[in-house]
Amino acid sequence: MSIDLNSDMGESFGAYTMGADDEILRWVTSANVACGWHGGDPHVMRQTVARAKALGVAVGAHPSYPDLLGFGRRPMQITRQEARDYVLYQIGAVRAFVEAAGLTLQHVKPHGAIYNVAAQDRELSLGIAEAVKEAGGGLILMGLPDSETLKAAQEVGVRFAREAFGDRAYNEDGSLVSRKIAGSLITDPDRVAERVIGLAQGRVVAITGKEIRLQADTICLHGDTPGAAAIAKAVREALNSAGVPVRRLGEFLGRGV
Repeated sequence: MSIDLNSDMGESFGAYTMGADDEILRWVTSANVACGWHGGDPHVMRQTVARAKALGVAVGAHPSYPDLLGFGRRPMQITRQEARDYVLYQIGAVRAFVEAAGLTLQHVKPHGAIYNVAAQDRELSLGIAEAVKEAGGGLILMGLPDSETLKAAQEVGVRFAREAFGDRAYNEDGSLVSRKIAGSLITDPDRVAERVIGLAQGRVVAITGKEIRLQADTICLHGDTPGAAAIAKAVREALNSAGVPVRRLGEFLGRGV
């Protein structure tokens, strides 16, 4: 049993600083680098890729709706073709910096609203999966288990990684509790670490108190969660203590990075 730890990175832009990237990069194995549409800019992309390379962290693209003002968390009505073009464009932006650093892009993880909408929208998911396939290089598409994103990846023929969230609450159906609901975000490091151990073993307690089964290949730790660096440290140490191998996603899904 191996698990990958991923975190959203490079979301600062211009004069605005977001997240605790430097601290969190020490503890995760995969970094989802913002592509400039919800956060990030060319300078931040280059800087984030360089830091990830120095720490042996794999790099993926983190595309979003074109929504800088809303941080990519506002749903938009776009067509399948628009989704394909938007995602391919953003993959290309991050890949340029990854290849300039002598690395290979590992994965694609949609951000925010497009991630959540795609989980239930077949056409949107197909557009995203088609972009990932068209980009080439054996990229891995991250998404929720049993989602339309997973089904689209299988239909289009791209590799898929089932993702879980250590610092987010779950509904009984395996979906994430809305951020608008109290208790949706978990900020206690010990509690998050305990949940991640459970997720690595295929289970998690829903917000109702019911234990549900949830298989995951990678677990996300949000960089903008209060106390994110302490959470990431606690999670990595707990996994090490439990004897759970923490590895870059591409290493145990069949392609080294």
